[in-house]
Amino acid sequence: MPREADCPHTTPAPFGETVLYLRGSMNNGAALDEYAFQYSCDAYYLNVKLQGRHEFKIADAAWTPALTSEVHTLAFEGGEQTVRAVIVAERALVSVGPKSFVDPNALPIDDPIALSLRFDSRAAVHKAPFGAVVEHTPIDFAVTAQPGVDKLTLVVERRRLEGNQEVLEYLPVARVPMQRERAAGGYERWHARHAFGTRAVYGYWFEAEVGGRAYVLQNNADAVYWTREKGSFGPGEVAHKPKRESAIRRYRQTVYDPAFKVPDYAPDLVYYYIFPDRFRNGDRANDPKPGRDRYQDHSVELHANWLDKPWKPGTGDGSDAVYNNDFFGGDLAGIIDKLDDIRELGANAIYMTPIFQAASNHKYDTADYHQVDPAFGSNADFERLCREAGQRGIRVIPDASLNHVGSDSVYFNRYGNHGTDGAFQGGRINPASPYSDWFTLDPTQADPDKQFRGWVGVKDLPELDKASRSFRDFAYGRPDSVMKAWLDRGAAGWRMDVAPWVPDDFWREWRTAIKAHRPDAITIAETWFDASKYFLGDSFDSTMNYIFRNTVLAYAGGGDAAALYRQIELMREAYPPQAFHALMNLLSTHDQARSLHVLGWRDGAGPEAIALAKRRFRLALLFQMTFPGSPAIYYGDEVGVTGGDDPYNRATYPWADQGGQPDLALRDHVKTLTALRHAEPVLRRGALDAPLFADAHVIVLARRLGGRWAITATNNADAPRTLEIALPAGAPAGAWRDALAGTTLGTVQGRLTLTLPALGGQVLINGS
Repeated sequence: MPREADCPHTTPAPFGETVLYLRGSMNNGAALDEYAFQYSCDAYYLNVKLQGRHEFKIADAAWTPALTSEVHTLAFEGGEQTVRAVIVAERALVSVGPKSFVDPNALPIDDPIALSLRFDSRAAVHKAPFGAVVEHTPIDFAVTAQPGVDKLTLVVERRRLEGNQEVLEYLPVARVPMQRERAAGGYERWHARHAFGTRAVYGYWFEAEVGGRAYVLQNNADAVYWTREKGSFGPGEVAHKPKRESAIRRYRQTVYDPAFKVPDYAPDLVYYYIFPDRFRNGDRANDPKPGRDRYQDHSVELHANWLDKPWKPGTGDGSDAVYNNDFFGGDLAGIIDKLDDIRELGANAIYMTPIFQAASNHKYDTADYHQVDPAFGSNADFERLCREAGQRGIRVIPDASLNHVGSDSVYFNRYGNHGTDGAFQGGRINPASPYSDWFTLDPTQADPDKQFRGWVGVKDLPELDKASRSFRDFAYGRPDSVMKAWLDRGAAGWRMDVAPWVPDDFWREWRTAIKAHRPDAITIAETWFDASKYFLGDSFDSTMNYIFRNTVLAYAGGGDAAALYRQIELMREAYPPQAFHALMNLLSTHDQARSLHVLGWRDGAGPEAIALAKRRFRLALLFQMTFPGSPAIYYGDEVGVTGGDDPYNRATYPWADQGGQPDLALRDHVKTLTALRHAEPVLRRGALDAPLFADAHVIVLARRLGGRWAITATNNADAPRTLEIALPAGAPAGAWRDALAGTTLGTVQGRLTLTLPALGGQVLINGS
């Protein structure tokens, strides 16, 4: 078993202190701590529990080319196994076999004093004040333990996080000695205070010395959806102090600008989320025409049948071999035609994926930031949409990427379809282009595909150099910049694509420009992981809440309620309250499978499976519509549209006049929930504390806004549940109205009895 004591001739690690990870099909290529190799003797080792064949690379967190291996494919037999990687002539020779590596970080702890260490970041006796704080706020920390701890230190660090979590490290800030005092029950209480400095995301953990050994009291090991760092906060865990401090799971502390404000209307929004080509065709005269209209150096395809499935090359559906070039004809005129339907549904904001001129059906490959795509209409149509939506109390929020453009664009023009000024005109570097400094171009390369950088390697999407001053001025700096021009045409704010790939200083400048031009504009990031760093008051107001999406769908699908809710609690603790109440809470998106698909309505599903998926979706909707944040309804979800991963999640809306069969009963249910949300400010703006109750199936939450209280309870079991709960402190006794059933419940000695239907819930409002 390889360990340092067994190595008479240990060789230095080939890459020094750099940590290498197993990155592949077993973890979606992420750099996760549980897949971090350790160097011992003469090789890198990693213990895993994997089954079946997996493709992977060995690489550092940043995918540094010199530290990234070729693709390997190995068969794993299940159970505990050890992966061994030997570096020979800069190549990784990889093998897998029965567990043989003794991981020093996984050794059990047998000291009862060390095991008695306790810290809970959500308990006032351990940490106060709760959650995110403004700059320079002192925070009191306390750890309890049995007598026998020799020393305890609070370790405070500042987090550096760049890109899509690739660059992640903590820089030292302070080591604060903790003071000991007696506590109840024969325990000792160790306490310390630290005033956090300027806005940032900080990390903290505790180092303990017990009987001559070093231990850490750290964040728990919960996996957080989409997030590289493990740990959902709350109760901590004790471990031997690792040799590599980067392996410690930090608690995170958000410190934000006291001037941080989000638009006052943000908690009241209900988004209707539209993929324009697939919503409604309101003007057939602007439909793309095969043979005339181009997708790069190919023709476009146009569906003759509105109810077709989206086409995907290689599936035998009759389409060509090109991705993202099939169109249905949806446009801005179609959205305008259905504004009354959208308002009747209960939405008061429209978020649209990009509408700028672009070659593809998704339009993230921008060709011209200043023009609506001709297949969607005109700039005048956008202004009309904003004007008519505004008359109905609906805000319009467009989408843009300032990280990349299309290769088939005015700015790059690889295919020569847009004049003569492209930076890569006709497939050649054009130094005379006014856009040449917007891209990183390398004329020393012979292969045209290697002469520029495509975003995440996609050559259809040339990556912009966000440090370019001329690009920044074009995007947001000048009075006629892209961002300001569309705000002037009626946009209420912006949703920004792939925010983590854009430098933080860019977003700080961008926010300053946006808010100076229109202070009430809402700014929304596309960030899938823990978005704390965007809520410091200097970049975004909100984010697309993918953690919420995954958590709620997993819960509606029957997952462990108490365990899943810790994902929500992480956000309540990490995000400033104004941002938490402005989150764009998703269930379906154009980048993930639709909710009904996730919940069981897939190709070939029978009537019983479809009915069950819809019941589970109704439960998810109930949770979404009664929770803090701004719920988002992905077009068609409300009438029973299903679909798997891209492109099937981008199916058309099943309009009855096009032969579709919309589920109007489901739509009425959505209308009931949005009406309840609009009628009860406590559901939109009420404060939220820890759950009143949570077990494997039931979650009970309390909301408070002034003297108004709401108690929401949901049950994901396939059988009804009856339970008795104590009213939270300050909640009034007396009558509570069931806002869904129309009945009234009374309290008995400060307790309420809840009867929750299977896959359902209750919404109780105090007062008759």
